[in-house]
Amino acid sequence: MYMRNVMMMGLITVLSVGILWSSEAADQQDRMYGYGLGRPATDLDLQHWNIDVAPTGEGLPPGRGTARQGAAIYATKCASCHGPTGQEGPMDRLVGGAGTLGSQKPVKTIGSYWPYATTLYDYVYRAMPFPAPQSLSSDEVYSVVAWLLYQNGIIAEDTILDVHSLPAIRMPNHNGFVPDPRPDVPKN
Repeated sequence: MYMRNVMMMGLITVLSVGILWSSEAADQQDRMYGYGLGRPATDLDLQHWNIDVAPTGEGLPPGRGTARQGAAIYATKCASCHGPTGQEGPMDRLVGGAGTLGSQKPVKTIGSYWPYATTLYDYVYRAMPFPAPQSLSSDEVYSVVAWLLYQNGIIAEDTILDVHSLPAIRMPNHNGFVPDPRPDVPKN
């Protein structure tokens, strides 16, 4: 019985030292990384998540597309949710609505409401098509965006959209948003 108690005390001592040492290592790791989980993100890690596109066009990838190219892509990847012309649904209407924002029943579409064409690229790239977001190539996104802008009467059918031409497009509702008056919000 005595030997068993000595062995138990020895085991408890060894485990206690191990736990203390492990706790010190964990504390040091917590100080370095926080909570001992994960690791600091590298620039390469962040690059894969840095896919947003600013209203200025910053963040647009290389690529190009036209409305003619976008028509076929839209038909296969978008029409099931937004209808063959972008007006039918069942999801949000994308085309039409010009001049309705001041009415009793405004129709908020890309052509009537959105202030920046680059935001359309950003949204389509990050969130569409619904069942497979981020599955479109940059050329496919430029093409779908061109088709949607063409359907809304904003660009000609043969306009080539790319990193230079897309930010230059002035949307019909570009001036329809009120600047944020708070003093702590940067002004563009």
